[in-house]
Amino acid sequence: MRRFFLLAIFLFLILLLPKVIFAQTRLASCDLCGYCQGKAPPQNWGKCRACLYPNASSQDDTLKVDPETNLPPTPYPGRWYTFLGCISTNDLSSFESPGAAASVVQLLLNIIFSFVGGASLLSLMHGAFILLTSQSNPEKINQGKRIVFGAIAGLIFAFSAVFLVNFIGEKVLRLPGFTQ
Repeated sequence: MRRFFLLAIFLFLILLLPKVIFAQTRLASCDLCGYCQGKAPPQNWGKCRACLYPNASSQDDTLKVDPETNLPPTPYPGRWYTFLGCISTNDLSSFESPGAAASVVQLLLNIIFSFVGGASLLSLMHGAFILLTSQSNPEKINQGKRIVFGAIAGLIFAFSAVFLVNFIGEKVLRLPGFTQ
């Protein structure tokens, strides 16, 4: 029994002796562009990496965890990658900084004008299709004309609204962030 007890203690000490194990490079599970480890990167991941991590040479460079801080690399300051592309957020840190509200307005104008322009183009194509397929039917011709004129009027209205907001912001009120 004494031999068994000594053998058990001996094996216990041998197995519990500290071993030197070198840590491997740890990778974060996801980065700010939506690239998650073990999954295929998004189609626009190259643009995202170029925007947020300009010094990264490969996809693993954006996921490496710093052993000292235990954090993945921080992106380039003042940039945010969205479905609209790379957006500069230098002025959006707080609304106390000059130009913060203007950059939000400019961003909203860009988004709204993109949607209005796309809807106008689709409406113009729809009206042209109705005109081309009317077969000399006066009702169809009038309907196609109304759709085409409505699309053109909507596009003119959108252009004038953007021009008016930029003109008032830059020339009249002299808001920072509206200057070109």
